[in-house]
Amino acid sequence: MRTPQPHEITQLLRAWSAGDSQALEKLTPLVYGELHRTAERYMARERPGHTLQTTALVHEVYVRLVDVGKVDWQDRAHFLAVCARLMRRILTDFARARRTRKRGGDTPELSLDEKLYVTSEPAADLVALDDALNRLAGVDERKSEVVELRFFGGLTEEETAGVLKVSEETVKRDWRLAKLWLLREMKTEMRDGR
Repeated sequence: MRTPQPHEITQLLRAWSAGDSQALEKLTPLVYGELHRTAERYMARERPGHTLQTTALVHEVYVRLVDVGKVDWQDRAHFLAVCARLMRRILTDFARARRTRKRGGDTPELSLDEKLYVTSEPAADLVALDDALNRLAGVDERKSEVVELRFFGGLTEEETAGVLKVSEETVKRDWRLAKLWLLREMKTEMRDGR
């Protein structure tokens, strides 16, 4: 299968936004591979034997996209960013439910270099990161979005800059500062046992 051009995806996204249900049918095979790769990155951070598998995660994203209703899609990068956010939500919900069932346990340390540090309890890492990201969003929404797009969505600095409509230098600076802020926040959380 040929690689779709970004403008093709953007046109289909805009048609779907305008109410063309067939646009989603045409869009799905064009973006499925990219969504599957994003889901694989997420699932690689999860514990072995996770209830949710990569393909199921992608399908759950599609279900939620259809339920979302009308979205004013900007372009391919915006679509992938929203899908990454949905994947984060789905996995965080699973992790929170699992943690609630287990009732307790310490939250292991998290590394925010380009990959999540894999521990025996990656679900706890995801919950702790999600909590810290939500706090960051309350302080600086754009830095939170940069982390979400780069870390979870796998977008490049250039793509992230395009989605957020800022310069690549701004993305680089926000990425550095957000990682420092999140690491400090997570260390405080672990020390205080939040």
